[in-house]
Amino acid sequence: MADKDMEHALKGLFARPQSMSIRPVVYDTFVHPQHDPACARRGVSFLARMSTQYDHGLLLFDHEGSGREATPSDELQREIDGHLATSAWGERAKAVVVDPELEAWVWSPSPHVDDVAGWTGRAPSLREWLVTEGWLREGAPKPARPKAAFHSALRAAGVARSASLYQQIAERVSLRRCEDRSFRRLQRTLQEWFPADPV
Repeated sequence: MADKDMEHALKGLFARPQSMSIRPVVYDTFVHPQHDPACARRGVSFLARMSTQYDHGLLLFDHEGSGREATPSDELQREIDGHLATSAWGERAKAVVVDPELEAWVWSPSPHVDDVAGWTGRAPSLREWLVTEGWLREGAPKPARPKAAFHSALRAAGVARSASLYQQIAERVSLRRCEDRSFRRLQRTLQEWFPADPV
């Protein structure tokens, strides 16, 4: 994956197998030292050396900042999936290209987002502040520039940026409310690979 923020978000999600509708999973994470661009351009070869050690591989990175923004995220994802399918992984590995970036998953209407970002009990509310500051259009579900908006909200609340914030959000918000296509793809992929144990 591209960075520590993604790593911690994934840790938070894997800590909630029931909410993800998967069985508990034993996993390792590897952060590419050259982040999103390297995942987009060399992620398949990065994963290739691990194909005999793991049952499944997931290549997760942001579309924004990948150096491949000119290629639509769905097309880029299909391209990388094709390369993975012809690699030693076969169909055991998939790519998830987050469009535009991981912070798109952060912007749930959950009060837990306000709490983690330091906005609980503040006036104006986080959503009102985002609209006032021009980060969020009135009635839109999330900011057009989710990462910049999240970082700005943290600064305004005096909360230090940390990868652990992503884990806290992933561990607490309702996943049913997340309609992001890349998140849904991640969830469907994990459900196929690690179906929940029958009750």
